[in-house]
Amino acid sequence: MSSKSGGAKAARKQTGIKVVADNRRARFEYEIIQTFEAGLALQGSEVKSLREGRTNLAEAYATMKKGELFLLNSNIPEYREANRFNHDPKRPRKLLLHSKEIQKLSVGITREGLTIIPLKIFFNPRGRAKIDIALAKGKKLHDKRDAIKDRDWNREKSRLMRDKG
Repeated sequence: MSSKSGGAKAARKQTGIKVVADNRRARFEYEIIQTFEAGLALQGSEVKSLREGRTNLAEAYATMKKGELFLLNSNIPEYREANRFNHDPKRPRKLLLHSKEIQKLSVGITREGLTIIPLKIFFNPRGRAKIDIALAKGKKLHDKRDAIKDRDWNREKSRLMRDKG
């Protein structure tokens, strides 16, 4: 078996990153300005549920409370084997960042009217749960239409090149 086969699985093993949840809709709905990698303060049953790949970031967002950053409205379902020691699936989760990064995010929210959205949750090579968050600005309807048009044209272009060549 060659080392090049395996596609995404081989790439994941090389980098050591296991993506649990990817918020693909966020890149369509928002214009990403700057991204940050943050740690997540989780309970044990939440980590086990994440390792099973069970989470949803569709309507999640982050907000500032008393100088700290929290992830709200993210759904990590209960871990079946945790019994009475389970967690609340939609509880606010603290995001762990350096103070300078929190300051940048705070300025972006207050002065520029931007939003903090989660992009993906993953486990780094050391096995720690991390989250990519982004400082983003909501797209207008015409921007979304342009994105759809570009995506369709690129798909058609690749079809034409494949058929001709």
